[in-house]
Amino acid sequence: MPEPVAPSPPTRADAAGAVPDARRIAWEALSNEIRTCRRCALGATRTQAVVYRGSLAPTLVFVGEAPGAEEDRTGLPFVGRAGRRLDAAVERLRLPPGTYGMLNVLKCRPPANRFDPTAARVCRPFLERQLALLRPTVVVPLGAWALRALDPAAPPILRAAGAARPGGPPAVFPLVHPSAVRSRALARRWSDDLDLLSVFLTATAKGL
Repeated sequence: MPEPVAPSPPTRADAAGAVPDARRIAWEALSNEIRTCRRCALGATRTQAVVYRGSLAPTLVFVGEAPGAEEDRTGLPFVGRAGRRLDAAVERLRLPPGTYGMLNVLKCRPPANRFDPTAARVCRPFLERQLALLRPTVVVPLGAWALRALDPAAPPILRAAGAARPGGPPAVFPLVHPSAVRSRALARRWSDDLDLLSVFLTATAKGL
């Protein structure tokens, strides 16, 4: 078992004092709890838990479904192929450093990359505690399982993606998972939904 991954270096927003010391301490305690968790079977098969990537004072948090092989190796979310697509989306949305973060519903890679609903129920308190500490204005669930975790009453992801869900705060704006974008039709859908998210973020920033 590798050593726990060191905390991500502070972004400019973090370093500027945007995160109170008490919240930072609580975050590190929660992160260590996640890294040492053995509450479900995934704890015995993972290389390491995957906690978070990004600012501790984000405006927006992307919530994926589960780590893959590269995430399991590095201990960071969205660093594989889907992560590259998501990073490109961040650039397209012109999200400044220190304004966003990325995490997953499951904190450990499931065997064969098959989402494990039983493990998700175990991980659910971790997700809730992470979001409570991060305090984002907007949460973007990526894919059906992430949407179900954040809004169990939502319609299927292909119907829900591209529009804010009722309720909040935080606002929930679902997108299809970047790993699902494998056809021209879904690539167009992904592009169009990113444009809609951009409009929504602009309106949210203006308080509309």
